Amino acid sequence: MAEEGAVIGCHTVDEWNHHFGQAKESGKLVVVDFTASWCGPCRIIAPIFAELAKKFTNAIFLKVDVDELKTVSEEWKVTAMPTFIFLKDGEVVDKLVGAHKDELPKKVELLLNKQ
Repeated sequence: MAEEGAVIGCHTVDEWNHHFGQAKESGKLVVVDFTASWCGPCRIIAPIFAELAKKFTNAIFLKVDVDELKTVSEEWKVTAMPTFIFLKDGEVVDKLVGAHKDELPKKVELLLNKQ
C-alpha cells in the first residue's frame, strides 16, 4: 500500500485489483475518484482531493482514469466525471457526482465520523 496521505493512482486493472483488495481488507473508508484527463472539472477538484488525502490519513484515496480503466468504471456504473464513490468493506456507502469542492470534504469527514 502507498504511503499515508497520498492519492493512489490505479493505471491497470491489476493495480486496481491490488489496491482495492488491500483497501477493502483494511476496514478503512475508501474514496475513489473516477476522473478523466480531458475533464475540466476533474482537473479543478484534483488538488482538493490530494489535500483531503493528506488531511484524512485514516482513509484511503484511490484515483481511476475512466479511459484507462473502462471496465472498472463500467463495473462501478460511472457515467459522469468526476464521480466519487465512498466504500467501506468493499460496499458503497455513498456517492458524489460532480466537482463539488465544498461538499466533498464534508462527505469524507461525515463518513469517517460514522466509523
